[in-house]
Amino acid sequence: MRDGGRMHAKDILIDAYSRIQEEVHAAVGGLSPDVLNARPSDDANSVSWLVWHLTRVQDDHVADAAGLEQIWLAQDWEKRFGLDLPRRDTGYGHSSAKVAKVRVDSGDLLTGYYDAVHEQTLEFVRGLTAKDFERIVDERWDPPVTLGVRLVSVLSDDLQHVGQAAYVRGLVQRA
Repeated sequence: MRDGGRMHAKDILIDAYSRIQEEVHAAVGGLSPDVLNARPSDDANSVSWLVWHLTRVQDDHVADAAGLEQIWLAQDWEKRFGLDLPRRDTGYGHSSAKVAKVRVDSGDLLTGYYDAVHEQTLEFVRGLTAKDFERIVDERWDPPVTLGVRLVSVLSDDLQHVGQAAYVRGLVQRA
């Protein structure tokens, strides 16, 4: 992890993404399907949707940056979930009706998918050099997005959503 007493950016990212994995398991662990799929109000997100969405975003964005196929498709998670949504849907911009379509029978489905995406993410990050973080991965923005910025953006999004999932869990369990 350290080279000459210095921590590398990839080591920090590996630690941060591993913390997301821990929080995903904590947010989902031991919940019944009723609690996983409950929405505190008609327009709120469920724990299931939040964890599915943060995983889909990580899978989509990291796979794209790494030039890999999404775990969602490569390992048939799309079929295992069986959602009535487009194959590459990540949940971005979902209406309340689409949020309602993301339902699971078990937290193991959510954590299994997250763990598979997490492994692909860490494998990719472990192979990066300092120069790799400067590579442009998305030119649709001004300024264009570098790999380093994309990885931190995904990290930020994931942390927000896993925190929301933990909050929803608490709301639903107390109701």
